[in-house]
Parts: sequence; C-alpha cells; structure tokens
Amino acid sequence: MTKLCILGLGALLVCLQSAMADDYTPQQPLSVKTTASQLQPDDLVTGDLLQQNQAREWIDQVASEIRTIRYVDQLADLYYGMGFVPLWQDTFAANEFEQQLKILAMSNVSTDFSQRYRQLRQFKKSNDWRQYDLLATDTLLAYMSYIEGLPAYGRGWLFGNGVDSRLPLPSEEALSRLYSEIELGRLHSFVSSFQPTDENYAQLLLAIKSLEESATKRWPAFYQPGIIRLGVRLRDPDGLITILESLGDLRDFEAQQLRAAGVRTYNIDLANAVKKFQQRHGLKVDGAIGPQTRQWLAISPQVRMRMLALNAQRARLWQQKSTSILVVNIPNYSMNLWLNNQHVLESKVIVGRPSRRTPVMTTKVASVVFNPYWNVPMSIMRKDILPKARRDRGYLHRNNFAVIRSWNSSEQIPIHTIDWRLMNAKSFPYRLRQKPGKRNALGRFKFNMPNDQAIYLHDTPAKALFAKETRAFSSGCVRVEQAADLARILLTHSGVSEQRVNQLKARTKTKTVGLQHKVVVHLIYQTAWVDREGAVNYRNDVYSYDDFVATSQKQELFTSIYTE
Repeated sequence: MTKLCILGLGALLVCLQSAMADDYTPQQPLSVKTTASQLQPDDLVTGDLLQQNQAREWIDQVASEIRTIRYVDQLADLYYGMGFVPLWQDTFAANEFEQQLKILAMSNVSTDFSQRYRQLRQFKKSNDWRQYDLLATDTLLAYMSYIEGLPAYGRGWLFGNGVDSRLPLPSEEALSRLYSEIELGRLHSFVSSFQPTDENYAQLLLAIKSLEESATKRWPAFYQPGIIRLGVRLRDPDGLITILESLGDLRDFEAQQLRAAGVRTYNIDLANAVKKFQQRHGLKVDGAIGPQTRQWLAISPQVRMRMLALNAQRARLWQQKSTSILVVNIPNYSMNLWLNNQHVLESKVIVGRPSRRTPVMTTKVASVVFNPYWNVPMSIMRKDILPKARRDRGYLHRNNFAVIRSWNSSEQIPIHTIDWRLMNAKSFPYRLRQKPGKRNALGRFKFNMPNDQAIYLHDTPAKALFAKETRAFSSGCVRVEQAADLARILLTHSGVSEQRVNQLKARTKTKTVGLQHKVVVHLIYQTAWVDREGAVNYRNDVYSYDDFVATSQKQELFTSIYTE
C-alpha cells in the first residue's frame, strides 16, 4: 500500500497519539537515537512488520469497543501508512460527510448506516476523537462501497429490500483514489464528489431543511370525520391552520390573519390553501377535506423528511446525463419528455397494478410501431383472456384475436376448431395475437424499448381511465394518453418529416419505423420530489416500496436524528 504522509499535527493528533500510546506498548521499541541509516535491512523489515502488527492490535482493540467497525485490516494499513495522523482533522470534510450520512440515515434504507451516524454524533459530543476518527474512516469505506454498488444493486436496495448490512470493501480503484486524495490533502473534495450534482437531489435537500424546524415541534392531530366543505364548523381550526402553514400552503401572514380573525368555520381562504395542498399530493383538487386529504394532513414532518431523504437516494439512480430523455414516474402516473434540454411533452400514463408492477428500469426508445399487432404475453393470456374465451365463445372473434400455433410459427388455428371443453388456461398449447384496429389493446402506437421484461410504452383505446387520479391498471406496460404526439415528436426528432408521419398515421397497415436518435428512457419511482415551480410534491406509495421497517423502529430513528 502507498505510504501516506500528512503534515501539520494539531491538538487532535496529540489526543489521538496519546490515546494510542495508552492502548499498547511496543514489544521492541526503537531507540530514539537510532536513525534509519544505522539500521540493517533485516532490522528495517522487522521494525516495519512490528509496527504493522501494533497498528492491527490497536485497531482490533478499538473495534472491540465499537462493534460497527468492519474493515479492520484496511484501517490498520491506512492509519499505519499515514503515521497515525487523524484523518478527519479537516472539519469541513467531517461536516460534509456527516451531512451526506445524515440523509442516508434519515432515508432508513440501512440500519447499519443509521447506527453509524448516531454513534458518530455521540463520539463528537463526548469529544472522543480517537473513536470518532476510526469510525468515520470505517464508515467512509462502507459509504464508498454503497455508492459503487448503487448501479447494480440500487433497484433492490432502495425499493423495499434495504441496503445489505455487510458491504464489501470498495474497489481497488476507489481505494487508490482515496489514498491519493488524502496524500494531497483533498479529503473534503473527495467526500463532496459523492454528493450528486443533479438539481432534483439539491432541491430535495432544501425541502428537508425547510421541514427541520417543524420536525422538532408537536404535530397537530387534526381529525374531523365526514367531508369538510365551505361553511362547515371546524373542531380544531388552529390545528388545520398550523399544518397548512408549516407545509407552506398558507403563508405566515395569511395564517396570522386567520388566527387573529378567530376563524371557526371552513372558509374560502382555508379551501384555497387546501387546494394547493391537494395539488401537491396528487389528490382531486376540489378544496373539500375528505378521507384522502385528511390522511395526508396527518402525516408529520418527520415522516415527510424520511420520504424526501429516501427519494434523494433514489435520485442517484437516474441522474440526468443525457440532453434528450423520457421519464415515466410510476407513482405520479406521468410521463415527461425532454429533447436537447427542452421540455417538449407531458402526458398522463397508466402503469401496472400492484399485482403486476411496472418495473423500475433504464432503457431507450428504439422504434415506433404504427398499427401494432399485440402478441399476448403468456401470463395475460392465461389469467385474463382465456377464462373469458371459455365463458364466451365469441369473445376472441369480436376482439380480433387470432390463435397462432406457437411462438415459432405464424400458422393460424381456426377458432371454431378448438374444443374449449378440453382446454384450460394452463394446458392451452397455442398463443394469441390481436390484430390492429380500434379494439387493439395497444391502440395505434407502440414504442419499442429493448429490455428483458417485455415492457414498452403504447397507446390504448380505453381513454376514459386517464380521467382517474389513481391510474395503476395495466399488466406492467405503460399506456400513454398523448401517444400520437409522442410518436410525432420522436420521429421528427429523428429526421422523419411530419408529412411522412401523417401518411403513416392515415394507413391501417402495420409499420415499424426505427429511430435514428434513440432517446434514453427512465421508468422511475419517486414518491416525493420538487417540481419546476419549486413546490414539494408527495404521492401515494402504490407498490409499497417505501416500507422498510416497523413504525416503532421508524419513530426511534426519527427521535435520535431530530433531537440532536
């Protein structure tokens, strides 16, 4: 390992070296008068090994006191190479690391990182700098491993599974960079490099900061059954005013005016504030307080901060690196398209129901299909279509389904020749394909995206479903309300003229058009974010991905973090 030398020892170094001297006594100390030039080669090797062993013994002793410490060998090598100089005497680096660790701990995706953060804060308060320094360095190694693992494992870690409790060492490349940055005195910039530069991440951190003061106060328990509409007398008007003020839906002076006026009934000012609240939570914007609005009003700042912190970690998975990108946010039932950094299209979408979830993934739109056939997936055929076909012999014919001999054949089997008395969903030996037309489940357009889960975007004939606030109805693929506009924009972006697009739309034949400029697609799952107007948005956790631990454990975590 590269030997590191950090100069400028301060009080922290004296404290650390003094503590280290108390921890062990060298078995064969070198005389202070002996110089390196007077030592024989064998003596140098023996002394080097002895000091390495002493470093390991010292780290072992500290690790026995702090069970969280995991990378004992690496710590021994690192501190031995540095001459036992404290790594975190740069307070800017320490504060930056604590802030990043705080957001990770707050997200509650890892009990290990949450425990590490609490211990670091305790050691800092008690001025136990030796333990702080070693634990912070060990935690940095774990944090580096976490960041490295996100591309491969993040879709499991951040969507219900939680981060592995025992992460491997960072890669040799990452460790080499760490050693180099320490040697150059750039630990602060090294730690800062782990903070995403994505604007979405930065806005989420600001949203957390704005809630911190409210999180230390008692949250009003506003509850009033029934539907609260204009003119209804309020049981606890101040509780409602406080909630709306704390969350930014009522400005401070507006809240003061309502309190000064002694408002006791649900008036237009409160209704307008509730409409803002409903807009930010994906609810029906009618100003009436019903069960869903009441449920969101009851969610405390601590829980909201946890949602923001969790989604800040998720934002690491889909940082916008391309100038042209299509984003589907599953819990928001929305699609947005940017081309050359310009927002060009927004559309409602329908996503997979909880039993058939739309997966989180990154891919590209490769082609647009006009008037597509629908090759029915086996699961949908067995669960949905064949049971209907057995009950209603005319179902397949009316809906333009053809029975095809196999996935390797295009031979059609006449529907009237099938003896449905002998068939069941599991033993059905054929496949189904739906012809293009008004009844086709894919509508007029299909957007192919290479992936191993057979997921794509498409049009739909069932337009009425887009009027619903909650739109988790599909079998996994994403139905796009503005599919015709999406097809036109993607094709013209790839150099296809609008005249040609209109010609293809006017035809009834199936036609696939490849895209010269393939657009990156992110199917993401954000239950909290900050929109373009700066408003903090929250959405229902439709797939229950936000649940990691029991409520009691969450409360314990929040208490430890917010009462620092």
